[in-house]
Amino acid sequence: MAANDYRGYLRNHSDTESAQPRYHTSHGSEPTYRPLIFGTLAVMGLLQIASSVAILLHLTGYLQEVDISSAPQQPIEEVQTEPILADALRDPRKGRQRCKNQGREGLPSAHLPIKVTIDYVKKGELRAAMIHWDEAQGHLKKMRYHDGRLLVDEPGLYYVYAKTCFRYYDLEPETEPSDAPGHALATPQTVDVNNAQLIQYISQEKHTSSPSKSVVLMKTGSTMRWNNSQYNMYCAQQGRGVMLQHGDGLFVNVSNAWMLDPEPEGTYFGAIKMGN
Repeated sequence: MAANDYRGYLRNHSDTESAQPRYHTSHGSEPTYRPLIFGTLAVMGLLQIASSVAILLHLTGYLQEVDISSAPQQPIEEVQTEPILADALRDPRKGRQRCKNQGREGLPSAHLPIKVTIDYVKKGELRAAMIHWDEAQGHLKKMRYHDGRLLVDEPGLYYVYAKTCFRYYDLEPETEPSDAPGHALATPQTVDVNNAQLIQYISQEKHTSSPSKSVVLMKTGSTMRWNNSQYNMYCAQQGRGVMLQHGDGLFVNVSNAWMLDPEPEGTYFGAIKMGN
């Protein structure tokens, strides 16, 4: 029994030695590691592509916009308000700009419509007469008005302008003079207005010289050939920049003042300061 077991052990031992080796040879390991290597390379390639795309989006600013809009942080307005206000207070140019704008709002200026309750000259007279203006219906800021003149309180460069309109139509003989403002310049007399010279003068009265003297700044107008039996109208307008001193006066003279249009939108006078 023991001998048989021994012979069996010997037989099994010889069989074991003649059998195939339990471990594979080295050339059989290639199929096992090759897929792993290829998979690793593929993952690295994908990561490289993703990194390149992320860098490109960051350079274009897209990621920054997405992060700011989607991040649950403090509102942008609340975060940025303090630095913006601080910069504005620290920047002296903004203060100068604010003062400059306020200075423009307070510039001296005047605009006056015609005063229609005055008989300037008799009908038919050709001499030039000074126009008087309606201070109550006009606008005055840092300027004064007296006896047909705009008076300058603050020296500087002013833009001076004036517009005068003349109209004429023949009234019926039975028409009586009216006291209404719209008819203050009209009379029932018939006058020959052929070759009527309608001239406008803007003058400066200098009070810096003694005695004061007047200088014509602008002149415009035309010679009209009007038909007495029809309604006729002509307007003259002009303006320019003028250096004015404190106390200087500005006024307007016109020829044939009896034909002045009494409407305020047709005849007016004004000035506005543009600078020093």
